[in-house]
Amino acid sequence: MSFPVRAITLDLDDTLWPFAPIGVRIERVLDDWLREHSPATAAMFPVERMRAVREEVFAAHPQHKHDLSILRRMTLERALRESGADMALLEPAYETFYAARNQVEYYPDSLDALQRIAARLPIAAVTNGNADLQRIGLDHLFVHKIHSRVHGAAKPEASIFHAACDLLGVPPAEVLHVGDHIEMDVVGAVRAGLRSCWINRPEDHDGHPQAWPHEALRPDLEFDTLAALADWLDAHPSFATEHAAA
Repeated sequence: MSFPVRAITLDLDDTLWPFAPIGVRIERVLDDWLREHSPATAAMFPVERMRAVREEVFAAHPQHKHDLSILRRMTLERALRESGADMALLEPAYETFYAARNQVEYYPDSLDALQRIAARLPIAAVTNGNADLQRIGLDHLFVHKIHSRVHGAAKPEASIFHAACDLLGVPPAEVLHVGDHIEMDVVGAVRAGLRSCWINRPEDHDGHPQAWPHEALRPDLEFDTLAALADWLDAHPSFATEHAAA
């Protein structure tokens, strides 16, 4: 398989780090904070109830599906208001959530692989999540970042992929999008005209890789780690050409 790759767009959650441990940490840290600062809220909205409220808020406001931050704030606001808490606690509560959200534990291979890829090609983060690359300490490895909440539409919408290509100054056919999600990342990228790389980690699915579900389209590349993509780029230097040299 031969195609030019002049830039990378990269998903974050479940591609560089697993999100599930972050979600567990968020619930625990926020519950501890509420127990200290608003015991009535913690009593009325223990972890399981707060989780249910979050799902209710998300389902009730599909117009904000591209903005997880506003949905999280709305969840906290509802819990504080219904428990009769001081609404001045909203922003400190959100900051507690956001600090926990940006404590990530990388997949064992991903940080080194990301550094290797960034040394070869420009990378733009394209995410539906609300990770803060500066807080996490990865900002220097990305030339651009596009969050769905800022862009106004989420993957798999073509517009968010095209916005990333415009920022990179590279046509979609020469941009490789890398991500874990079949629909949001691979199908979205392919339909937007980008090349696609599916990171299909077996450990995310009880030790078994996912089966590809679509007959009509497939990813250009599939690897079980980000390191394998870095190895592929090293092994195919004629495919991976820096934008500046093109």
